[in-house]
Amino acid sequence: MKPSEIRKMSSEDRLKKLEELRMELVKLRLQAKTGLLKDTARIRNIKRDIACILTVMSEERLRSSESEK
Repeated sequence: MKPSEIRKMSSEDRLKKLEELRMELVKLRLQAKTGLLKDTARIRNIKRDIACILTVMSEERLRSSESEK
């Protein structure tokens, strides 16, 4: 996902997507441990998407705290 796509989402949608990605990551890690995972790059991409969502959420929190001052 691109940061611009994430910024267009509502906070609820971001949280929902974050939860979905975390669940998918758990499933992929389990598949990797059992030797069933074929696309190992998918784990890295999921981690990057999670980090991107968390970064955008952090930026918004900082912006809102700065505007309150």
